Amino acid sequence: MKRVILIVTDSFGVGELPDAARYGDAGTSTIGSIVRKDPNLYVPNLRNLGLFNIEGVREGFRARNIPPMYNTSAVPVPLGSYGRCVEASKGKDSTTGHWEIAGLVTEVPFNTYDHFPEEFIRAFEERTGRKVICNAKASGTAIIEELGPEQRKTGALICYTSADSVFQIAADTDVIPLEELYRDCEIAREMLVDDLAVARVIARPYEFYAENEGRGFAGGEYVRTSDRKDYSVNPPERTLLDFVKDGGHTVFAVGKINDLFNGTGITEGIHTTSNKDGMTQTTIAMMNTEEGLIFTNLVDFDTMYGHRRDPEGYGAALEDFDLRLPEIFQLMRDEDILIITADHGNDPSHTGWDHTREYTPLLVCGKNVRSGVELGTRETFADIAATIADYLEVEAPKHGASFLGDILR
Repeated sequence: MKRVILIVTDSFGVGELPDAARYGDAGTSTIGSIVRKDPNLYVPNLRNLGLFNIEGVREGFRARNIPPMYNTSAVPVPLGSYGRCVEASKGKDSTTGHWEIAGLVTEVPFNTYDHFPEEFIRAFEERTGRKVICNAKASGTAIIEELGPEQRKTGALICYTSADSVFQIAADTDVIPLEELYRDCEIAREMLVDDLAVARVIARPYEFYAENEGRGFAGGEYVRTSDRKDYSVNPPERTLLDFVKDGGHTVFAVGKINDLFNGTGITEGIHTTSNKDGMTQTTIAMMNTEEGLIFTNLVDFDTMYGHRRDPEGYGAALEDFDLRLPEIFQLMRDEDILIITADHGNDPSHTGWDHTREYTPLLVCGKNVRSGVELGTRETFADIAATIADYLEVEAPKHGASFLGDILR
């Protein structure tokens, strides 16, 4: 029985897209910043699949004066098929990226904000019964450190955004209970539609550790909990997930996939607390899912290291991910196909703290997948959706071109 295991290494870009300058991202490369920080990055499984054979990766290293090292060199014949993908959608956020991976190209981007309109904020305060503080672009960890004391005194909601289309609400769960935070996010989700057109509302719960200073992020007193929750909008069209589900197959969502698609097209799902948990839950899904699609997002790359501009931590997380890949390989059946990709970039050495407009990696392997096939530069992430639909013999989304014929033995 056929299965596809699709793993999104959230934000792992492999070099700037041609239009990156229009997004303020000229010269960015997530992989380049990671390897520049650690030229001996040790990811042997990804390397053997063809990560460093991908077009543009080596050229990017040379442009950044990264010394040639064995661990990050191309291999003569990769064990998998490999390439890179262009984001055809307008944007560089997680919702847009995942939707495109599932075959939906976003032509009109979601709105982004430096701050939200005062009339919205006033109406939101009235409906929640709590004052809003911040209402600006901000680093989540920095703004919680700055405004956490005020929130503890006043019970106000810390609301902020980024270069992406998000409205984030941070709350100390000792002051604002988690269920109330979720309710407030649901109110915001209901309000941020139509002309306001925000892709995601995100609950950002955290805790205060007065007696354990230094435990929190940035050496401070606050720690985010694993109870983050994303409130997305429904995709405006049917995606690969719908077609796989309607074809009678399982669509098992691991991590924030269920949130990004607002539950549409998903038959089973589980939230995760970390990359480690995401990989564990993927292996469990593989042991308990007979056929269909297992769709995993590993969010730590983005939230813990990309946004926090930590190339060393990003590299360590990538090595940890690579170390877990043999577990996936061992559980793969003869008809399984594994696809590893990303949804956007998040160069941990770039200015600011936002996503970056980059190519994403495309690594494909399986017993029936040919070794060493160079898939080139795909015109859209949606080629992944077209290929999966082709393999599972379900209706294909209107965007994307299947590369299945190129990779099957």
